[in-house]
Amino acid sequence: MADFIEINTGRQIRAAVIVPDIQAEISLLPPDSRLEEAVGLARAINLDIVYQEIVKLREIKPSAFFSKGFIDRVRPLLCELEAELMVVDASITPIQQRNLEKSLDIKVIDRTALILEIFGERAKTKEGRLQVELAHLTYQRSRLVRSWTHLERQRGGAGFLGGPGETQIELDRRIIDDKIVRIKKDLEKVKKTRDLQRSARKRVPYPVVALVGYTNAGKSTLFNYLSSADVFARDLLFATLDPTMRRIRLPSGREVILSDTVGFISDLPHELIMSFRATLEEVLEADIIAHVRDIAGENSRAQKKDVLNVLKNLGLKNIEHQDNYIEILNKTDLLSPESRLALRESAARQKNVIPVSALSGEGTDRLLKVIDQKLSAAFQTVEVRVNAGDGRLLSWIYANGDVLTADNRGEEIILRARMDSAACSKLCAKTAVKTLE
Repeated sequence: MADFIEINTGRQIRAAVIVPDIQAEISLLPPDSRLEEAVGLARAINLDIVYQEIVKLREIKPSAFFSKGFIDRVRPLLCELEAELMVVDASITPIQQRNLEKSLDIKVIDRTALILEIFGERAKTKEGRLQVELAHLTYQRSRLVRSWTHLERQRGGAGFLGGPGETQIELDRRIIDDKIVRIKKDLEKVKKTRDLQRSARKRVPYPVVALVGYTNAGKSTLFNYLSSADVFARDLLFATLDPTMRRIRLPSGREVILSDTVGFISDLPHELIMSFRATLEEVLEADIIAHVRDIAGENSRAQKKDVLNVLKNLGLKNIEHQDNYIEILNKTDLLSPESRLALRESAARQKNVIPVSALSGEGTDRLLKVIDQKLSAAFQTVEVRVNAGDGRLLSWIYANGDVLTADNRGEEIILRARMDSAACSKLCAKTAVKTLE
């Protein structure tokens, strides 16, 4: 039933990467950059790229996507190079996929299938594996038309497993549907666990800073530098898949949760956005969204648009204009000294833009200060008088705010603390509160 080539065979699969440049379609990335990214995606699962090409198309052929002329030209080339797989950097229909495989006599996968392969290899946690499997099955279900060569066969039914004359494709679709229902139930349990964890963090409370960005922008390297963690970070697309969290201390002494999330990419398959929504909810709940950009990459602006589009699809519209948004211009160590200086001068005039090098740590001190300032801006300083014997209220204040001073006056303690507006409202409901600023 699997729609994918077996990648983990202990040897490299010889593959060709084809990027269609369709005349009628407008892409944020130029064809050369799309080819470079597609090759990077293929190499992320250890494919041996023996051929790569940008193919200009006036129109998409309904039967096989490409024209007969292209197929006739490329078939002997792929045969001579002993290619076993062709990766098409576009979405192709099941019929187009089947016809291409028949014409070329090799396995063909599209962009969605390739990204699913990468995600399947990268997922380590139970949640990550469930999400990949759900996306995989959703994609697979639409391709049953080509996944089987025996669809004309029928089987007799027994018990509740299907009535007489149930076709094989109906059985296969029902098996997949049953699996999808089971996985969704398992993911719902994971979601409830995450909600409980978020509730626990809110009671502590620790603000959450979520790192988002295009894949391979350097989020995990920055995460490791700031948190002294050991998250897998390499020059690979989708090196990080499972969300990782660490507690870090800001210059003020306040502690926050730093969250490293899955990287975004242009034309991210719909199946993946929906399947990974539980993971991406960490971004929706974050107090600060830190967008990490590869400022040394030639497609940095286009990648920024792609990330903002994904955030918009998640419900975060115009996030770049919000007070809780920070833009981190990473990989400044790859710029020339002149470009680095110009970038610093430009960023100095923008409070939300911070140039950094996640490798050397340059600029991270300012980044932590800006995060601190943004969190502090949402806080108020209050003064409250508490009976020394009211341990419950004292404990609540310490748990929900940053206590600046505690003046013991015998039976009474005068506390000065910084709290966010929600905590201040709750405190006002418990006792008399004096706002100092």
